[in-house]
Amino acid sequence: MTDLSTKQIIVTGGAGFLGRAVRRVLAGRGVSDDRVFIPRRRDFDLTVERDVARLYETARPDIVIHLAAEVGGIGANMAHPGRFFYTNMAMGLHLVEHARRAGLAKFVHTGTVCAYPKHAPIPFQEQEIWNGYPEETNAPYGLAKKAVFVMLDGYRREYGLKSAVTVPVNLYGPGDNFDPSSSHVIPALIRKCEEARLTGVAEVVCWGTGRATREFLHVDDAAEGIVRAAEVMEEPVPINLGGGREIAIRDLVGMIAIACGYEGRITWDTSKPDGQPRRALDISRARSLLDWEPRRGFDTGLAETVAWWRAHGR
Repeated sequence: MTDLSTKQIIVTGGAGFLGRAVRRVLAGRGVSDDRVFIPRRRDFDLTVERDVARLYETARPDIVIHLAAEVGGIGANMAHPGRFFYTNMAMGLHLVEHARRAGLAKFVHTGTVCAYPKHAPIPFQEQEIWNGYPEETNAPYGLAKKAVFVMLDGYRREYGLKSAVTVPVNLYGPGDNFDPSSSHVIPALIRKCEEARLTGVAEVVCWGTGRATREFLHVDDAAEGIVRAAEVMEEPVPINLGGGREIAIRDLVGMIAIACGYEGRITWDTSKPDGQPRRALDISRARSLLDWEPRRGFDTGLAETVAWWRAHGR
């Protein structure tokens, strides 16, 4: 097992929602702040190769934990398919190639559940990642992230680059992104229900039919799984990180309305897409390879997230 406390570590996206959680876990492993380098976009544009080369020269890392991504909910994916493909593909391409050139000890890539085929059998097992095209609204993002899986496999076989690949399901938790233009389903719905409650709006309109299902993972559990992969993995075998509970979006909205104390009507705009019909992950591989499983119950995590938004979101 790799002792991370002795390593110099780059955490791309380290100032973001997941990145802050990963940094907390690293601190718990004895990794001091001066051993963690967080590239900020104003200093290092990771879509630009010369900036990535300069990042490796500046930070001299032993390990890269790649969390940075351009990502959002269904609306953001539909509005920016080209940008989401380019930025995620370019970041992965340059970071992995320059990891090879720098002789990096290990590269840890955070993938996405959006890499799975639209109609993959439930629960998703990692071998199904390759058996079909992703759901159309998030395919550019999912395929860009999945291409890095292939790149890491090739670089391991040709160049000996050690790496790890985790595949988290939809994340949530305190400190999430609540921006209406780019947020995922839980923060978007919390904000919508809270603002409706505070302003006395009688109706909240949600996208789709409500029949699609999702699984959610608390950000702190995801961070633990990613750091665990950095410690124990050397091969880029995709490893699911899931929350263990499949929830229909219609039920999720009801849960969020109750958590927010919103008592108005919920209606559905069926002209809008549902996205992938179902999502639920098999986490057997994470249990066996990482000795990992989620520890935070969804109801408790949802209450924490609502409380955070009430305290910090306005």
